[in-house]
Order: sequence, then C-alpha cells, then structure tokens
Amino acid sequence: MVRRSQTSNPRSVVVLTSGTDWGTRAAGQRRSSGAESPLPRRQPGKIKALQQTIEVARLAINKKRWNEARYALSRARALTTALPTTVAVQEREQLAALRKKYAARKTPAATQGKKPKRTPSAHSGGKNSVAQKSTASGTARKPKPTPVRDLGDRFINRAALGYEPTEDKA
Repeated sequence: MVRRSQTSNPRSVVVLTSGTDWGTRAAGQRRSSGAESPLPRRQPGKIKALQQTIEVARLAINKKRWNEARYALSRARALTTALPTTVAVQEREQLAALRKKYAARKTPAATQGKKPKRTPSAHSGGKNSVAQKSTASGTARKPKPTPVRDLGDRFINRAALGYEPTEDKA
C-alpha cells in the first residue's frame, strides 16, 4: 500500500491506495510522435532536418525497427507541412516511397522474404565443430535408402536364377 498525503498537516486525511489507480493516472500519457519535437526556425535548417529524418526512417525500415520508423515518419510529416510545397520535392518523393514501404510491412509479400531460423547442429567453437564443417562441406550427402517394402509370399523362379529346377527332386 502507498500512503498518499497532499498536505503537511498531520490532522489531514491520509488515503491509502494499493496502486490500483495508477493505470488511470497513466492513461493521460500518450505515446510520443515525432511531430511534438521542436522544428528548426529557418528553411535551410528544416530542409536539413528533413533529409536527416528521411535517412533515419530509411535505416529503421531496412532494419525492421517499426517504432523508430513510425516516429521518424511522423517527424518528417511535421517538417514537410512546415515547408512550402515547392521546396524539397525530391525529399517528398523519397518520403512517399518510405511510407509505402512502411505500410507494406505486414503484407504476405513482405513476410515471404523472411528466412526460417536455422537450428544449430553443434555448439559454436571447439574442436569437433571445425572437423564437422570441413567434412560435411567436402563430401556430397548420400540420400537415405528407401525402406524395403513387404511383398508378401511370392513364387521365386529358381531356374531363372540359375538354381536347379524344383520338379526333378521327387
């Protein structure tokens, strides 16, 4: 329990809370976006900040850091709205391409390129791992033999195999 007192008066009522109201107190806090960050005052500074933000967004998207990319894209949007439409046309095109790439992050085409995780065959390092790697890469793998099928009771032509005929024994 947490003791919460608003005044230093000893006769004032002290409210004991178990921390259940913390969720409602934190509800007023929002996730910050790049739009809240301060913008440069002059136009050349805004253009330079926009170029840096585009580079940060590109790097974040390529490394699949989606929270960082979202922040950078929102900051870039704030910078482009602060600039006239005739300025930084090339940067706006780059930004449009990055937004498209960011929007396609959860599509099947984007997730198809992911490589499956490899299971390590041996511990990294040590004497055995080096020997296993060199022999495994040097020789070609042999395919597993197919399992033998049960053919049941079948007649075997012994004469065709070069054995004496079975009828002459009697």
